[in-house]
Amino acid sequence: MLQRTAAATAVVLAGLSTGSAGAAEISGIPHIVSGESVVIGKTHIRLAAVAAPSPEQLCLDAAGARWTCGLSARDELTSHVDKKPWSCQTLRADSYGRTVAKCTVDGEDIGKWLVRSGWAVAVTRVAHDYAADEAAAKTEKAGLWAGAFIAPPEWRRRNKQAPVLGSVDVTPASRVTLMRGRSDSRPPSPDCAIKGHVNRSGTCIYHLPGGRWYARISMAPENGDRWFCSKEEAELASCRETRR
Repeated sequence: MLQRTAAATAVVLAGLSTGSAGAAEISGIPHIVSGESVVIGKTHIRLAAVAAPSPEQLCLDAAGARWTCGLSARDELTSHVDKKPWSCQTLRADSYGRTVAKCTVDGEDIGKWLVRSGWAVAVTRVAHDYAADEAAAKTEKAGLWAGAFIAPPEWRRRNKQAPVLGSVDVTPASRVTLMRGRSDSRPPSPDCAIKGHVNRSGTCIYHLPGGRWYARISMAPENGDRWFCSKEEAELASCRETRR
């Protein structure tokens, strides 16, 4: 769960400079939101050319059991970097206003580590930097590849035709599990009552309590609906605010 901004920024040291290649550099100790998203200071950063499961995503482990793989990806990254400062070269902004960047810790490419360790997949439509790392992780059944999962971009779109990846065979029932998230039909607490609803086109739209459509939205976890505790958390999870 994303901590409140005040709490997160209290432990963050961030700086902004310009690299020799002209790209902006953001540095500091991040708050890690997911396996692919962090916050440094007030800047929301998405790692370039990789896709890690959202904290809400479910997978199957090597034994075929239900597994909160999104939380595992986040926690493995948190453990690996161990509160060390990051250096991020910015590339562009994405459609949600996040900064897309390549980040290193002690000279190590974090995107490469995530893919090579099996906690993210390479986004080859953007770049082929990590394609070989993904192939190695798949061969070694590392991380997500030890079980079964839907590629994170396809899971976020709730693409029911998406192939199941990994080393475990799945039944129709377990495939349904792979398309779901951890959320229940009721909010986990009164402070986490923002509704994230996936519409028919697969777009996640969030609704604030008291909003025009809020009471009409019935939460369906099996379709990918989920609860958020803040607008910031929703937007970092690739949800946009309702426009009506």
